[in-house]
Amino acid sequence: MWFSPLVILPIESELLNKTPPLSPNCTVTELVLDNCRSSEGKIEGITEEFSNLELLSLINVGLTSVADIPKLGKLKKLELSDNRISGGLEVLAERLVNLTHLNLSGNKFKDISTLEPLKKLPQLKSLDLFNCEVTNLADYRESIFKLLPQLTYLDGYDIDDCEASDSDGEGDGVEDEDEEGERSCCICMW
Repeated sequence: MWFSPLVILPIESELLNKTPPLSPNCTVTELVLDNCRSSEGKIEGITEEFSNLELLSLINVGLTSVADIPKLGKLKKLELSDNRISGGLEVLAERLVNLTHLNLSGNKFKDISTLEPLKKLPQLKSLDLFNCEVTNLADYRESIFKLLPQLTYLDGYDIDDCEASDSDGEGDGVEDEDEEGERSCCICMW
């Protein structure tokens, strides 16, 4: 049986606590929950059952905390832009050990010290902080690259102010088939 690499399931935000019906042959690797409003500012409905996630997008969902993010060992890209997060990033280092791309743009980070927990993410290569107050600090870029030497890109540019190319792993897509030839699925909810 063949499965589409993209499954779009429109659901109401109050249904986020229920896992969508999936075929046992379908591995969810991308989950996009952009604009699904969180009632209490917390991550809801995402459990360790989504263990194959490589991309999780929670843009503009009203988050104030990431404390409830589950352990997702395969997650590489986390999109958290346009929320109200101001700290508590320690949990990301504990539960998302393979994270390579993190977008925190449009959140409430005011000082460099709130980003220190990201030092414990050795795979982190790209960090976006556009429209965060921290970007207004003197020597912001220099300070972040010093704090996080594992970074290749900050706000889309390397330490020498060269822009990241599309071939630098910034793409959102995953292969239609994995190494064993199984189909992957992407679930988009709004």
